[in-house]
Amino acid sequence: MSTVAILYPGHSAEDEFALLEGLIPDARFPVIHTWEGSTDHDVDALVRLGARDLLEPPAKEAAQAGADSVMWACTSGSFVYGWDGCHEQAGWVADASGAPASSTSLAFAHAVKHLGLSRVSVAATYPEDVAAHFVEFLRRGGITVTALSTYDVPSGEDAGLLGPDWVLETARAADLTGAEALLIPDTALHTMAVLPQLEETVGLPVLTANQVTAWQGLRLAGHPAAARGLGTLFEAR
Repeated sequence: MSTVAILYPGHSAEDEFALLEGLIPDARFPVIHTWEGSTDHDVDALVRLGARDLLEPPAKEAAQAGADSVMWACTSGSFVYGWDGCHEQAGWVADASGAPASSTSLAFAHAVKHLGLSRVSVAATYPEDVAAHFVEFLRRGGITVTALSTYDVPSGEDAGLLGPDWVLETARAADLTGAEALLIPDTALHTMAVLPQLEETVGLPVLTANQVTAWQGLRLAGHPAAARGLGTLFEAR
C-alpha cells in the first residue's frame, strides 16, 4: 500500500481523492487541509496560500501519518511562485515531512514530458492574470501553450460547485489547434468522473489537476501509477 498525503487548501474537490482510492489499487490519499479560509483566485492571495508557514505544519502531520510521499495539491498556489520558486516550495514540504514531495504544477510539467509531448492547450478556471503565471511556468519547463482559455471563476469554492457538464463543455470549447494535449489545471474542479469522456470529446490526452497530483505522488512513492478509467496518463508506461 502506498500512502500519498494530499496537502489541500480549503474545501472544494478534495472528495476526488477518496474516489481515487477506489480506482487505483494499493493506494491511499489522506487529505490534510492547509487552510480553512477562502481560496480566492487572486495572485497575492495565492502567494499567501502557498507560503512556507502554511505548508510546513501539515507536512509534519503527513510525516506522523507515515506518508510515502506528499503532494501540495494546489496548482495556482504553486505556479504563482514561478518555476524556481515552485521547486523551492516542494523542498519545504519534503524537508518538513521527510518524504519525497512535489506539487500539482510540477506534476503537470512532469506528466506532459512523461507522455512525450511539448505543445498543450490550457482551459483554466482562473482570471487571465492568474492563468498567465501558469503559461509562464510551463514555458520555463519547455512546454508551449498553443492556446489559453480563461473563465474568471472567483475562487476554489466556486470552482468546486461546477459540475461535469461545465467541465465537458469547457473542453469542447477549447482551441486545440496545434496542441498535443489539453490541460485543465484547477484542483478545486471535479474532473475524475469524466476523464474518459473528456479524452473522447477532444480526441487528445487530457490532464487535470487532481489526476496529475495523484499520479505524481504515486510515482514518488514507488507505486506504478497505473489504473483504468483515469485517462492516457495512467495507461502510459
